[in-house]
Parts: sequence; structure tokens; C-alpha cells
Amino acid sequence: MVEWITSVGLTEYDDAVAWMETRAAAIRAGTADEAIWLVEHPPLYTAGTSAKPVDLVDPDRFPVFESARGGQYTYHGPGQRVAYVLLDVGARGRDVRKFVQAIEDWIIATLTEFNVTGERRDGRVGVWVARNDKPLSPDGTPHEDKIAALGIRLRKWVSFHGLSINLEPDLSHFDGIVPCGISQHGVTSLVDLGLPVTMDDLDLALRRTFDMQFSNGPLARQID
Repeated sequence: MVEWITSVGLTEYDDAVAWMETRAAAIRAGTADEAIWLVEHPPLYTAGTSAKPVDLVDPDRFPVFESARGGQYTYHGPGQRVAYVLLDVGARGRDVRKFVQAIEDWIIATLTEFNVTGERRDGRVGVWVARNDKPLSPDGTPHEDKIAALGIRLRKWVSFHGLSINLEPDLSHFDGIVPCGISQHGVTSLVDLGLPVTMDDLDLALRRTFDMQFSNGPLARQID
């Protein structure tokens, strides 16, 4: 059983990390169910384990938190849905690559609910959308913007941290970092794409599409 938790208002980042640590330990001990926790944060930057100091363009703009998740710098703030993913990967096949791909597939399926085509790109973490409404890139390919990020940590085969999807954040807040170390592409959101989506709409889509990967799909829990 996966417990779905939605927090109202803005959740402080340190509080979120403390909660995840406690819950992940309880999942490992078998005293708590797996969980998906949906939150919004106040404006902040997080530095993953691969973050490069040069990519923190404006270090005084928002609080900066060192994070144990994989990846580089990312932004969190109001209007962005963060989904913390606390799942027993040990009981779901112990395949880290497949687990990360399943999270990407979950994001892509969620975007499809709003007729947005999200795509992977080799060498770039996250989910991207082609912007045919913008001029072509210098190499003649369509301009692409990032709409979702992900960064996961495993401890004793239990995952924590998770993903973020841009619903309607202030996109100028991303200017204080080089998001995920990629400077030649931009950032977008569902509302920036012209879609009148609410946070409730996005949460419902996340829940509808979750089962495709994690309950009935390739990462379904294996019960001994």
C-alpha cells in the first residue's frame, strides 16, 4: 500500500528532509507504508551531489540547501509541484536504472494527461518539451525547454527525494542557477505553455498515472 500525502501551503525544505529521513527509516523497518508526498516549497535552490559552484549564478537570491539527492542545482518554489517518492525499491526489482526510468515515464504520462508531449534527452536529466512556437536553435533543431526535474537517493533500497513539475512557478527564479548544469536550453511550465491547469488537476493526473508504473506496471511491488 502506498500512502498519498498532500501538504497545504509551503513546506520548509529542512522539515521535508527530516520527514523523509524518518519515513524512509520506518519503511525499511517495516513499520510504515510507502508514501508519495506532494508539497510546495518557498523559493530556494538545492545543490545535488554533482552540483558545480560555478552554476550557482546568484548565491544571495534565495536560500541554498545542500542535498543528498543525485543531480546538480535545481529550483523549488510556489507554483511547482514537488512529489517526494518514498518507495521500497528492494521489493520492486532492485534495478536503479529501471526505477529512474519509471519515474521519468510517470512524469511523461502525467504530462500526456494535458496533451503535452514530454521527452527524454540523452545526457540531460529531466523531462523536456519541444517549443515549436519559438525560433529554431542555432543548429536548426527545435528549441526545447525543461518542464520537470528529478533527483533520487536510495538508502538500503528505500528511495527518497523525488521529482518536480513546473505548473506555474515564477520562471525568472531559475535565472539564479544553471538548472541541472544545462545552460543552452530554457525552462517552461504548464501555464507557460498556455494550459489553464490547477494544482488539483496536476495532483489528480499524478495519482491516475502512478499505477501504470508502480502498482500494475514494471515496478510493481513484489510480495514474497
